[in-house]
Amino acid sequence: MVLLLAVGGASAAQPIATAPERSARTAPRSAAEATYGRRDNVLRLASDLARAHGLDADWVASTLAQARRVPAVMRLIMPAAPGQAKSWQAYRERFIEPRRIQAGLDFWDAHEPWLERARQRYGVPPELVVGIIGVETFYGRYRGGFRVLDALATLSLDFPAGRSDRSAFFRDELGHFLVWTRREDLAPTAVKGSYAGAIGLGQFMPGSILRHAVDFDDDGHVDMGHSAPDVIGSIANFLVNHGWLVQEPTDFTVQVPTDPQGLAALLEPDIEPTFSAAQFAEHGARLDDAGGRYAGPLALVELHNGDAPPSYVAGTRNFQVVTMYNRSSYYAMAVIELGRAVASRRALRTAATGDAPR
Repeated sequence: MVLLLAVGGASAAQPIATAPERSARTAPRSAAEATYGRRDNVLRLASDLARAHGLDADWVASTLAQARRVPAVMRLIMPAAPGQAKSWQAYRERFIEPRRIQAGLDFWDAHEPWLERARQRYGVPPELVVGIIGVETFYGRYRGGFRVLDALATLSLDFPAGRSDRSAFFRDELGHFLVWTRREDLAPTAVKGSYAGAIGLGQFMPGSILRHAVDFDDDGHVDMGHSAPDVIGSIANFLVNHGWLVQEPTDFTVQVPTDPQGLAALLEPDIEPTFSAAQFAEHGARLDDAGGRYAGPLALVELHNGDAPPSYVAGTRNFQVVTMYNRSSYYAMAVIELGRAVASRRALRTAATGDAPR
């Protein structure tokens, strides 16, 4: 979910402890979901947003008056209950599984020309784009059923107590949302998304739409809700804008040091690529052959497995770029492995049939 980073979140738009499916839940309407109307704080917010984003103040005020306060949004934005141990293996099993791999294969077949065009223009491999869309929305099955206007207004005006107040972030996103809908001539009340306001196949937050989304199919509109080509191009552009390095890997396999001090030294920078392959060896880590030859900086990425021993990979700068889409190493690894699994399935099909991939 591009980019709920400021909320400590997940895809660029969802809290880190939350799976993308959670963002897709649609809460039932209730009496508590009254429209905000023209109360004083709504009019002040409308005035502030109109001034900050160069919008017509009357239009903003009338639009916000139609927004509804949604208690489900306030509940879902809260962090997960404490005491739940992270488990990479459990997380992995949710995303690298037969139904999602098959859906990824179908998506790749349907949009291969656009994925190849994104590779040529941005240098981002198709499997990575396919992996992101698969983890984010199961290739469109979980886009979110909340009105984005309601979600962003609720989190701007009634951000719940009990966690760090991020209402300022959501006010900015609300302003970006209004700019985008105005620019694309969309009815703000018609756009659906996650409980945090993330939109479409790639779950872009409105600010990320304005900064990174592209009209990849050249139809004159940036359509993150319905245009797979625009989503494909926008994801690739997002990654490039965050430092994606063409023809660079994301990670290598590694055996960690048996010496606790060597392990601690490699883990200290977290996922910031800091060490050369030679320095990994000096600390007692053993990289695979490709990793040992790699000339760029590396980070030792630790993925906990509850009570079982952690899993580890050696992450490159491109691994860190994937985490910019969602500030989670678990998320990044799921994206990478899902993309690889889909690419492997395509290769096996080609080998079995002798045909080029469709």
